[in-house]
Amino acid sequence: MAVAAARPANPPSPIAEGGFPLTGPSELPDPATHAYRQDLADVALAGRVVASHYAEPLVRHIATGSPFLTAADDVSAPVGTLVIGDELRILDISRGWAWGYGPGGRVGYVRSEFLVA
Repeated sequence: MAVAAARPANPPSPIAEGGFPLTGPSELPDPATHAYRQDLADVALAGRVVASHYAEPLVRHIATGSPFLTAADDVSAPVGTLVIGDELRILDISRGWAWGYGPGGRVGYVRSEFLVA
């Protein structure tokens, strides 16, 4: 009787073309203009930052004037002011806040109730 060859319990992950060599300290992109957090990052940043999940931004527009903020709270520092019709590229909408790119490519938060498709 022939014995089947043993397969490794955890086969190695496939390597991306060109690989991802560990060559030294990471040089993270500017978080003011590149949307990434530990839990979520813009898919365009895959290979540059590590995140639990990656997403493609969804285009939304501002329905009413609003501050664009550095954090998901009303007392955080403003990144800028959004006016009716401004286009945002949103990566996350949760707990009443939307996070993503605003006009000029700046990253920030806006209350999700101020967005329309």
